[in-house]
Amino acid sequence: MQTFLLFATIILAVVLMVVAISKFKMHPFIVMLVIALAVGLFWGIVYPESGLTPTNVVNQVKNGFGSIMSNIGIVILCGTIIGTILEKTGAALTMANAILRLVGEKNSVVAMGAMGYVTGIPVFCDSGFVVLSPISRALAQQSGVSLAVMGTALSGGLYATHCLVPPTPGPIAMAGTLGADLGLTILVGLLISIPAVLVAILYAKKVASKVDIPANSEYTLGELKEKYGKLPGTFQSFSPILLPILLIGLASVTDFPSKPFGEGLCYQIFMFIGNPVVALLLGVFLSMSLIPKVERKNTLAWVTQGVTDSAGILAITCAGSSFGAILKCLPIAESVGGLVNTGLGVFIPFIIAMILKLAMGASTVAMITTASMMAPLMESMGFTSPLGRVLVVLAIGAGSMVASHANDSYFWVVSQFSDMKTDEAYKCQTGMTAVMGTSVIIVLFIVSLFI
Repeated sequence: MQTFLLFATIILAVVLMVVAISKFKMHPFIVMLVIALAVGLFWGIVYPESGLTPTNVVNQVKNGFGSIMSNIGIVILCGTIIGTILEKTGAALTMANAILRLVGEKNSVVAMGAMGYVTGIPVFCDSGFVVLSPISRALAQQSGVSLAVMGTALSGGLYATHCLVPPTPGPIAMAGTLGADLGLTILVGLLISIPAVLVAILYAKKVASKVDIPANSEYTLGELKEKYGKLPGTFQSFSPILLPILLIGLASVTDFPSKPFGEGLCYQIFMFIGNPVVALLLGVFLSMSLIPKVERKNTLAWVTQGVTDSAGILAITCAGSSFGAILKCLPIAESVGGLVNTGLGVFIPFIIAMILKLAMGASTVAMITTASMMAPLMESMGFTSPLGRVLVVLAIGAGSMVASHANDSYFWVVSQFSDMKTDEAYKCQTGMTAVMGTSVIIVLFIVSLFI
């Protein structure tokens, strides 16, 4: 009876959350806080032995909110500031041009996927698509390819790293909630994102190519570069992304059980500069060096915009952690102990995230909510190793890809900036994201069999 009531409570909570956010357009921050309080109070009344008195429920909500803020609040703020500056200074365009030179214009579809893959690490997929869509349109016209192909490839590249690789806020929040090593999450996320992007490129070539959309580009590539004026250098543009990733990765290696750098001064230095807070803060200062002298007066405004843009993500992330803190007080682990032997493994977080994504539309909200629900189950399901925790993070990310449709703002960004009709966007964007997420979870399941 307790198990039935437990799952009925959780399912009802999720349904109410989905309805409030999707149908009544309430902000996820408010919804998750109210749901967290309601679930805690209800369970405290039904099972007084749980210790969830009204006062304890409020304390759990506050503790959950504060704990995730202390873990990843600064990291999300810094990551968003970096993305804003890369977008405003034209550094994102410089990175795109560098990738285009590397693969060649004849491989323009591959170039668009690769551009998205790199740009999606620090820049939100919506913003990244807006920034790079003129290149997509110009390349489509120059190579005689349908704009649907270019738009689909670019969208897939951006979406892969947006859902799977920190310092994008969703993956960072999941890593913090599930106790996954951030350096290892970045490394594995970058690797797992590669097949996801390849699938998107293949889908663009095979399926989106059947949708004929003329490019009608206003600018050629050369004119586009002139329009932006003097752009930052290639190395300088990449450095705000690469430096934090390298430093966080170095810290992860330094902290291996074998202690390759010893435990003395080198260990302390590498662990300090590789701490995500310090590494991302250094990335912020590097990104600020991209701002030309004539634009220095805008530095405060751009940083302020980054801080403002991160506020919504922080609010949702922390509210999700509050919901997770209440869930941890429920006897979930004891009730689902049998899940260990079902063989479903990474499919469980994938399915939960997929359902929430399809219902609510927002990938980040689906990630944060699912991570909060999975946190109490990690030990009972056997995901206790560092790599096991990372696989759960990525499985949730894969579920949050399936699938971008009409209730997702990104769906409309891609369709509007690629001149797609709604039915064409369903074929290109929705179909592509569904195939991407499914492909990623298959890869993750295969990997999970060997750990």
